Amino acid sequence: MEKNNKKTVNAWCMYDWANSVYSLTITTAVFPDYYLGVTENYPIINFLGFEVKNTALYSFALSASFLIAAFLSPFLTSIADYTGRKKMFMQAFCYLGSFSCAYLFFFTEDTIMLSVLAFMAAGIGFSGSIVFYNSFLPEIVTEDRMDKTSARGFSFGYIGSVLLLIVNLLMIMKKEWFGIEDAGTAARISFLTVGIWWFAFAQYTFAILPSRTTRREAKDNWLLNGLKELGKVISEVKKQVWLKTFLTGFFLYNLGVQTVMYMATIFGKNELKLPTSDLIIAILLIQILAIPGASLFAWVSGKYGNTRSLSIVLFIWIGVCIAAYFVRQGTDFYSLAIVVGFIMGGVQSMSRSTYAKLIPSDTADNASYFSFYDVADKISTFCGTLIFGLVTNYSDSMRNNALVLAVFFLAGLLIISRIPSLKIYATKKQ
Repeated sequence: MEKNNKKTVNAWCMYDWANSVYSLTITTAVFPDYYLGVTENYPIINFLGFEVKNTALYSFALSASFLIAAFLSPFLTSIADYTGRKKMFMQAFCYLGSFSCAYLFFFTEDTIMLSVLAFMAAGIGFSGSIVFYNSFLPEIVTEDRMDKTSARGFSFGYIGSVLLLIVNLLMIMKKEWFGIEDAGTAARISFLTVGIWWFAFAQYTFAILPSRTTRREAKDNWLLNGLKELGKVISEVKKQVWLKTFLTGFFLYNLGVQTVMYMATIFGKNELKLPTSDLIIAILLIQILAIPGASLFAWVSGKYGNTRSLSIVLFIWIGVCIAAYFVRQGTDFYSLAIVVGFIMGGVQSMSRSTYAKLIPSDTADNASYFSFYDVADKISTFCGTLIFGLVTNYSDSMRNNALVLAVFFLAGLLIISRIPSLKIYATKKQ
């Protein structure tokens, strides 16, 4: 495959534009409130034979989708690497996610169980497609362009998700403009638009990315060969000192990043008593400012190296967590949102490109290698949200979570700072 092809790079970035609407509309801005509104008359829900609190069911469904995706990822990526059909697996998860989002249009009090299952399937589709998407990065650009390309992809995602969210919020808040009778119907239409947007824009990506990335021919059972491929990659990963170091540091600081992403609105609503409209404004601020943030830290990386760029952003994260402990009013929350916006884009884009640089340049198993990144991402998200819940439940204030997260960011910083600067290190692979 020809690297640094502008058309291929644009097609790859477009998938971020396509799928990021799930993260913003479904998991952050619209669906959580709609879910609580539909289930408020059902504090206890019978789900697959289990009696579960409605609020707990939402959390469990989200966590389960992370765990299922993390379990499937290593096996499916090894099969994809062996057969050379990464795009096919990426498409399958994309369609699972987009169709599941579209099904949420039918979410009412009469379809709670099926809708929660669809919510889980959407999460699995999102998580599953991302690992294959990420694994294309080292195959479409040379190492010197990974930082900028990764940042560009995230920027596409931030822009696309904000545009659709603005339209969806207008439908909900100004429903009469669209001839919609109630806010509930408007919210359900927004879920449908997410599914259509995700599916439609992904078609450009699938039309351009190569269908096969390797030329291996399975002589025996493809599943058996895929598992053998996984075993080989695990053996190789054990020998990669800095790769293991990065994954350890990434697990720790990503625990903090993902917890902030998923729990910031709950913190603002419960601790600061901010209205939903103010929280949505803060979410939009973060998404918009993440665009220049991703580009800024890609520039820092080009000048000083990946390790230093990540270390700077993690140091700022520690300061944000400490400041969050002392936040008492909405204006302070907005100030933090501005800072979080810049460093959110930086930490996400730099993490992906740094890991891509650490993968051996001569490997044909990029998807399998990225499955370890994906597993670390999903398990750390699960652990972070679980720790947040435990600290909230067993302490006198949700603010204590901020100090706990600061410790995880500090631990991640100490580990990441051990890795030689990749600006220099890139010329001398392990």
